[in-house]
Amino acid sequence: MTMAALKTNLIRLPEVQRKTGYSKAWIYKLISDGAFPQQVKIGPRSVAFIEAEIDNWIAQRIAESRTA
Repeated sequence: MTMAALKTNLIRLPEVQRKTGYSKAWIYKLISDGAFPQQVKIGPRSVAFIEAEIDNWIAQRIAESRTA
């Protein structure tokens, strides 16, 4: 296992909603549009998101708003 893999945390949808302020429906719309990080299947009926990808996505939105 690599060091990057050891630092990867998975978070569930309610945490993603808390971090972004977006609803479940809006998050899934962004995913289908290719504008949000894809979820990871962690079980037969469970998905999670890679926390670092969500944090990077948020940081990119902040950077874009500061340069606009």
